[in-house]
Amino acid sequence: MNDAAPMSNRVTRMLGIRYPIIQGGMMWVGRAELAAAVSNAGGLGILTALTQPTPDALVAEIERCRAMTDQPFGVNLTILPSAPPPPYEAYLDAIIGSGIKILETAGNNPKDFIAKAKKAGVVIIHKCTAVRHALSSERNGVDIVSIDGFECAGHPGEDDVGGLVLIPGAASRLKIPVLASGGIGDGRGLAAALVLGAEGVNMGTRFCATKEAPIHESIKQMMVEKNERDTKLIFRTLHNSGRVLQNAISDEVVAIERRPGGCEFADIHHLVKGVRGREALERGLPEDGLIWGGQVVGLIDDVPSCAELIQRMVLECRERLSFGQACFG
Repeated sequence: MNDAAPMSNRVTRMLGIRYPIIQGGMMWVGRAELAAAVSNAGGLGILTALTQPTPDALVAEIERCRAMTDQPFGVNLTILPSAPPPPYEAYLDAIIGSGIKILETAGNNPKDFIAKAKKAGVVIIHKCTAVRHALSSERNGVDIVSIDGFECAGHPGEDDVGGLVLIPGAASRLKIPVLASGGIGDGRGLAAALVLGAEGVNMGTRFCATKEAPIHESIKQMMVEKNERDTKLIFRTLHNSGRVLQNAISDEVVAIERRPGGCEFADIHHLVKGVRGREALERGLPEDGLIWGGQVVGLIDDVPSCAELIQRMVLECRERLSFGQACFG
């Protein structure tokens, strides 16, 4: 397969990649096998820091990824309130100390963490679900904003604004580059994102259904079989909305949340705890834990390699943009 010609814009130049396609950080999934495959294919692979049990284990995973690719890759560090919290600064120190030059952040983005990373020459991509948060991140010094529409997997925020509005809204108000995230899984989505003013895309769910994703084949097949209506919004009553694929566990969580009088997190913790989701992904138990996924699952109908997926996306994107140009002379 001949590689498509590189694409050039601020995102590709800042990150040193051939195509503006970023694999977002995903808990339990963002490991060396996937990150290296995406980077080797011309995108930007991302390791997920908190998938590793300790900062030292993250250092080892970074070295493992370096043995698989000589292309740029980054590390995701998601900072969320929890009791007790992980040693976030120790993970950040491990990232910087390992010579990583691209950091994807999500959740809270403390100014002192930004300053520390920037001092080390790290490019920071921050994920946001609202334009107001994106503007705040820009003021705080991040280099690229990934704007997550309501379609996305994970936590879409509480505003319920879809990408068709959110992406151009962010692009028109920010001076730094914008990545479109949520609902993107093919070249049509990449073309649409570029037309809407983004300079690249950030994909999670679609990269789960690739040959190199370190999850069980039955979970990948589940994604092929699901359609765009097969997701659930959980934690809505707790004001921490999360989008997951529909299965027995997510159905039960939603049912508990809808009980008269609502629920406390303790009522559903046994269903949603991370170790249960990890076992479901790794052992191929699609009904036994939360499987995080976005509405783009309805566009997944095969399990290609990362190289096949990225090449297909770039070629289709160019075809769509050329078609639009031809339509209007």
